[in-house]
Amino acid sequence: MMKKSKTFFLIMLAALAVTLTACGSGNKAGKSDTDASSITIGIAQDLDSLDPHYATGAGTKEILFNIYEGLVKPDKDGNLNPAVAESSTVSDDGRTYTFKLRDGIKFQNGNPVTVDDVIYSINRCAGTDGKDPLISAFSEIESVSAVDDSTVEIKLNKADTEFLSYLTCAIIPKDSDPAKDPIGTGPYKYVSRTEQSEVKLTRFDDYWGKAGAIKDITLKVEANADSIVMDLEGGSIDMFMRLTDAQVKQLSDKFEVYEGTMNLVQALYLNNKVEPFNNEKVREALSYAIDPQGIMKILSGGKGEQIGGNCYPAFTKYYMPELVDTYKTDVNKAKELLKEAGYENGFEFTITAPSNYAPHVDTAQIISEQLKEIGVTAKIEKIEWNSWLSDVYADRNYESTVIGLDAATLSGSALFGRYRSDADNNFTNFSDPEYDKALDSALAATDDAEKVKYYKQCEQILTDDAANVYIQDLPEYVALNKKYTGYTFYPLYVQDFTTLSPAK
Repeated sequence: MMKKSKTFFLIMLAALAVTLTACGSGNKAGKSDTDASSITIGIAQDLDSLDPHYATGAGTKEILFNIYEGLVKPDKDGNLNPAVAESSTVSDDGRTYTFKLRDGIKFQNGNPVTVDDVIYSINRCAGTDGKDPLISAFSEIESVSAVDDSTVEIKLNKADTEFLSYLTCAIIPKDSDPAKDPIGTGPYKYVSRTEQSEVKLTRFDDYWGKAGAIKDITLKVEANADSIVMDLEGGSIDMFMRLTDAQVKQLSDKFEVYEGTMNLVQALYLNNKVEPFNNEKVREALSYAIDPQGIMKILSGGKGEQIGGNCYPAFTKYYMPELVDTYKTDVNKAKELLKEAGYENGFEFTITAPSNYAPHVDTAQIISEQLKEIGVTAKIEKIEWNSWLSDVYADRNYESTVIGLDAATLSGSALFGRYRSDADNNFTNFSDPEYDKALDSALAATDDAEKVKYYKQCEQILTDDAANVYIQDLPEYVALNKKYTGYTFYPLYVQDFTTLSPAK
């Protein structure tokens, strides 16, 4: 099995007057001589939107990565590289970002990318149409303007050393309707979609960078986890990401299995507004009662990375391994805390889990068994992914859930911003004035060391308050038919189809 590196480098935005230089602008030189016909890739759920600015699910965003690009984009090592922009500079005061567009770059409909398209896309994410900003950091944008026909300038109300990481925001044509007709600048372009069934992509031959070796890609929805191995072996899909350990053991030798981690914070997420999870002692009791190592042993033979807070190991800049020891499994301590909280005889609650994600459903089942030791009954309700997005994530109509949350960008605010008391995506309803204060300090800091200090303070508070029961960064197993090769892990929740190629 091929193992993924645990570390990656975050771009140092604190160094002002940064210039990103172009890394190969000729699309002709980047094309592959091989024109493999097709590959069918299984995905756990249908895309929740084709609009890159309104897509919610990480499983959707990782696919759209191949269709859309921002002014910059991450690579497999976690660096931010030029994409739609061939270079950028940052003013000495950290408030003005200037981008030079890549010469000759085209949208997938053949039209050139213009400064008006860039300005429209940034403003759309900033909510200048009267809506809330789709990217919270964009609320600090003072203006977006054209310096000339190939240069865009973004001015901020205050310095933000992480701002560049948010400019992965997809650039789309000014007059397009991405929900119905997705058009980006990425290496693959959208062909068609049959809801709850499949999405078809094809290679964009005028792509500015390295084109994919495989021409046509079909993304087949595999909502029934029990049929994945059968479909792999039967040939209806050639690849599937995030198999369980049990599924891997059922595969024949015609598959290469790549092993990494998911770069997710898997946890038992608790709705801090509903009883009894509005009681910190109850949340602490669950943290002591649930045994992450026991979960990992049953789920994946001990593989994965136990975490004790809201960060995963690959995000080395903010990761605090010492938090793993905060709630060492202690059933007696858990019982004491329940008694202090007024639940000496335990209680009953529901874990709502997305049915299409077997690792999360299996984790919920193990948690349910573990909690019986302290007299707590956890019922499991499996729901479809779209229902999870609407009921749990959007409406916050739930008691608890098992899921994995990613960092959408290479920034601390992507990890910790969702726990601010008034954050639109604070689906756990966590609220702590000290946390909000630390988060504001982190966002305002221009010195990188100071920023890291405050983000770690946020991480510590989430653990100390037992906001959720943090479990692990799950192991990731990717099965790829040996007819193909080249699967590559990223430090973000990304699937890069240009790395795939036919085996020689």
